[in-house]
Amino acid sequence: MSPLAPLLNRRSTPSRLLVEPAPSSAELTQLIDAAARVPDHGRLQPWRLISISGDARSALGKALVELRQNRGDSLDAAAIDKDLHRFDRAPLVLMVVARLIAGHKIPEQEQLLSAGALAQNLLIGAECLGYGAQWLTGWPAYDRDAARLFGLTDNEHVVAFIYLGSKPSDLPPDRERPSAAQLLGEWRPA
Repeated sequence: MSPLAPLLNRRSTPSRLLVEPAPSSAELTQLIDAAARVPDHGRLQPWRLISISGDARSALGKALVELRQNRGDSLDAAAIDKDLHRFDRAPLVLMVVARLIAGHKIPEQEQLLSAGALAQNLLIGAECLGYGAQWLTGWPAYDRDAARLFGLTDNEHVVAFIYLGSKPSDLPPDRERPSAAQLLGEWRPA
């Protein structure tokens, strides 16, 4: 087996197809420890994780609907249903949060990219452990009222919701991926 097999085989498992069990507590600890080994210029650790599981998944969905209704958002039945069940499509959801330090010598973009790398490592780590995962966002990732509901501070931003669970036995076919020849260019002096 190629040492790159987990990367070459990694693909998103649609969250609606993820089933129990989610990673165990020990596996989750191992997954997070591995995911945290990302580039982190300045050792800022500009990220943190929030776990959403069990009954908290549906409670969070209800809270999002209430938030939108209380501020007067126009919601049809489909939007309400989507928000109610947004986090219960997988056994476990990890919210990846970027903690950006404004005015630091390490640019905020670099801090944000470090948090994105953590999210990607969670996806790769899930594959290595034999689990399925999907990176999703949606309106709650970019909404400051939702951020307050999640308990985030003003300098914190959701980068990803990583949905985790066991893969179903009948995954749909993978999509076609670009080849190295399509992606790689070469810089040459003028």
